[in-house]
Amino acid sequence: MSVSSTDKGLLTPDNCAVIFIDYQPQMFLGGTAGDWTELLKNGLLLAKAAKMFAVPVILTTVESGDFDCAIAPQLQALFPDHPVIQRSSMNAWDDARFVAAVRNTGRRNFVLAGLWSEACLTFPALQMLEEGYGVYAVKDASRGTDQTAQDTALRRVEQAGGVSVTALQILLEFQRDWARAEHRAEVTAIVKQRCGGETPGAKPSGTPAHSVADARERNVSQEAGRERQLNR
Repeated sequence: MSVSSTDKGLLTPDNCAVIFIDYQPQMFLGGTAGDWTELLKNGLLLAKAAKMFAVPVILTTVESGDFDCAIAPQLQALFPDHPVIQRSSMNAWDDARFVAAVRNTGRRNFVLAGLWSEACLTFPALQMLEEGYGVYAVKDASRGTDQTAQDTALRRVEQAGGVSVTALQILLEFQRDWARAEHRAEVTAIVKQRCGGETPGAKPSGTPAHSVADARERNVSQEAGRERQLNR
């Protein structure tokens, strides 16, 4: 994949767009309830990152006898007035409206999250790669019908030139520098909620790293004390 359309290989809010493919309640099949809760949480993290940094978003769903085109309400709530492209084809790239939406963004890099990975994510990803677009598949915000399907789908996309990423990685790539204050508080809040870590730049207080540093200081002090005793 060429990095000429990125910032020296990195994504920015100005050089990419985000696509959610078939984030529909009926597509949340297989696995456990906990698995799907985590998947939705990652998908919403990606959606919040896109909204926060004003990154173009494309929403599309598939309709069949068992699927009614309704997008996950949590995702729709973040983009209440955003159009949803409703398709019949498993391959979004077969739909002229979807292709037009991709081209109308003016972007060359696309971050994709979708269900199911083996079809509705992989098919458009492969064809977009053939068209020369950069494709970044969000591994923890996408899911196949089982783990084998997920692993095989992502491997196929990667072999074709796509890149696997995570939702949090995209958020941090958009922020990149904590000196950028516009969204720093929001990003920090998400990171703290997600990772349970300290606020970036804050003085450590009882963190593992702080405890290790204290332990090292104690060890140095104790060693110095032993040497003084031996030299008496």
